[in-house]
Amino acid sequence: MQIQGQIVDIFNKRIFPGEITVENGKIKSVIEKEHNVKHYIMPGFIDAHIHIESSMLVPSEFAKIAVLHGTVGTISDPHEIANVLGAEGVFFMIENSKKVPLKFHFGAPSCVPATSFETAGAVIDSEGIKELLASPDIHYLAEMMNYPGVLHEDEEVMKKIAWAKHFDKPVDGHAPGLRGDAVKKYISAGITTDHECFTYDEAAEKLSLGMKVIIREGSAAKNFEALIDLLPEHYENMMFCSDDKHPDDLIVSHINALCARAVTKGIDLFKILQVACINPVKHYNMNVGLLQENDPADFIVVKDLAQFEVLQTYLNGKLIAENGKSFIPEISFETPNNFNTSLKNISDFEVLSPANKIRVIEALEGQLITNEIHHTSLTQDGNLISNTTDDILKMTVVNRYQDARPAIAFIKNFGLKEGAIASSVAHDCHNIVAVGTSDEEICKAVNLLIENKGGVCAVNGSEQKVLPLPVAGIISDKDGWETGKLYQEIDQMAKTLGSSLKAPFMTLSFMALLVIPDLKLSDKGLFSGNTFSFVDLEVE
Repeated sequence: MQIQGQIVDIFNKRIFPGEITVENGKIKSVIEKEHNVKHYIMPGFIDAHIHIESSMLVPSEFAKIAVLHGTVGTISDPHEIANVLGAEGVFFMIENSKKVPLKFHFGAPSCVPATSFETAGAVIDSEGIKELLASPDIHYLAEMMNYPGVLHEDEEVMKKIAWAKHFDKPVDGHAPGLRGDAVKKYISAGITTDHECFTYDEAAEKLSLGMKVIIREGSAAKNFEALIDLLPEHYENMMFCSDDKHPDDLIVSHINALCARAVTKGIDLFKILQVACINPVKHYNMNVGLLQENDPADFIVVKDLAQFEVLQTYLNGKLIAENGKSFIPEISFETPNNFNTSLKNISDFEVLSPANKIRVIEALEGQLITNEIHHTSLTQDGNLISNTTDDILKMTVVNRYQDARPAIAFIKNFGLKEGAIASSVAHDCHNIVAVGTSDEEICKAVNLLIENKGGVCAVNGSEQKVLPLPVAGIISDKDGWETGKLYQEIDQMAKTLGSSLKAPFMTLSFMALLVIPDLKLSDKGLFSGNTFSFVDLEVE
């Protein structure tokens, strides 16, 4: 097979008319050849850190959509499903991914559970990590979120890192805001990357210390604008990722959109493409071709080098997407689950308290970090209730793995004026998280998810919308487009209820993520990420 076009040679920083010859799934030759073909042939895009589960799709369905945007490979952390099902969940993802041509590279989830301050469905200790890393299907040790454990040289944490070194596999980091001597110690332990930088100065410091920084732009956390100015100088040590990408966003774009945005800022094209296409392959030793002779024939054909409109995507020499149509077939799969809690009563969400002031989680648009603020409480018959006037809404995290009393907190900036929203996609343990304007509406939303054994939903009076997620309570059993459409409808209902957040469900899903400071809520209580300890709801 011969394919002609304008060859984008990222390594030598040149573009030339040429022809690629493919035999037996590999590139036999890349030659210069005059012709009139205007489109461009280049290596495919890599998402350098993503939780496939956050797309609410199994890998085979994720692949169908991702290849339309020129994505040929991912560095995938199956952390979410591992927190629900353990190693069984990791191998479910791997086996499903093997049935499609997109090149998924899964890691061993390093923090299952992420902390001891919450309830997960499984535990993967250092021996479990050893067994995973020994597998050729596991390519790296996934994000070491327990940075306090690294800094204090926790025995189990250090054993996990040691096993990654033993198998000569990279160790991913996760240390938002970590600076100074602390980040030096974190890096010296063998941590090679961080996708959690949210300021220019933080990322610049980590780069100066030899760490590779991944610019993240997902459905909730958006750090592109804060970090992109570092790329021209540090392009050899940077990558792009989405981290968490909801299905409606994935339908629109992927890593190709970050390249297009970088081009509009006047950044050198070859530096952008090295970050998007080359660096992840080299850092993680991916089995992805880079348009070199004898490489796997993995490449894309794009209309231009500004918008990166993808005309064709090839993997192992086979055309798998063309002009917006994916040729990846539908794959059948099982639906493992782990939902073992009973329906709740309205009284379960009451908080009887005489407090005049309470701690409130302040959610921030486009960020995973939150602030702690204090606000005057509002009570009814001694029960702390939502204050829609000041946008201080009641929030709950409900243990999905066993019957337990729901944990209660209050949160600002969700903006709901009526109803409630809930999700069992709640990083990282994936208990049920909900926020609403009344105990009745919160209870209704929570029970709707328990009845469906997982999902996302919005409720208001007699109206309700739910997207069931029967695979581990976090993944749909529908195709990507149907899942995306249902998600869009529920997302729109949340906004109709008053939420002004761009991605209310994605933001909600991170309000139980204790390893991201500051104030969060687990199924066991209100938690400060700054002190790494539980705190009281009542201030005075």
